[in-house]
Amino acid sequence: MKFKDTPLKDLKVITTEPIADDRGHFARCFCAKEFEAAGIDFQVAQRNHSFNHKKGTIRGMHWQIAPHQEGKLVTCCVGSIFDVAVDMREDSPTYLKWFGIELTQRRQRMLYVPPGFAHGYQTLEDKVMVAYSVSAAYHPESSVGMRFDDPAVAIDWPVEATALSEKDKSWPLLEVDGAVS
Repeated sequence: MKFKDTPLKDLKVITTEPIADDRGHFARCFCAKEFEAAGIDFQVAQRNHSFNHKKGTIRGMHWQIAPHQEGKLVTCCVGSIFDVAVDMREDSPTYLKWFGIELTQRRQRMLYVPPGFAHGYQTLEDKVMVAYSVSAAYHPESSVGMRFDDPAVAIDWPVEATALSEKDKSWPLLEVDGAVS
């Protein structure tokens, strides 16, 4: 695996190194020792899959607050997505900055999203499956979110939003420096 820093502190793009033969290919997607060597402390507590019917579907932007913060390792198994992380750590030099990357089943890339980051994605085609491992179990009372279109962050989504959950539509706007964005 190859680990690449992003402009956001602690957020990393990971590229697998597939070994191909006449059957197809094999690639290691997680190795605790390699993650540790790359400075990532990640223990898998839960694995999730989501299937999305329509291009333009947005899931997010979600994160869990302390003491149930979670890191995520995100991959696109079928189709393609625009994967986004926003640094929500108030003491971070990249607070409220976002990073987006296209993940596809063909490119063999994953995004490591550290604890304290909001995460979400948009499907870039119909019939997309996303898988992600998380470092903490889901804890509903610690689950928070922000609107995908919050002007305080201004994520540049690549296609029009076609499907969102009622919950994701109704997150409040962020309060930045005492003002609502």
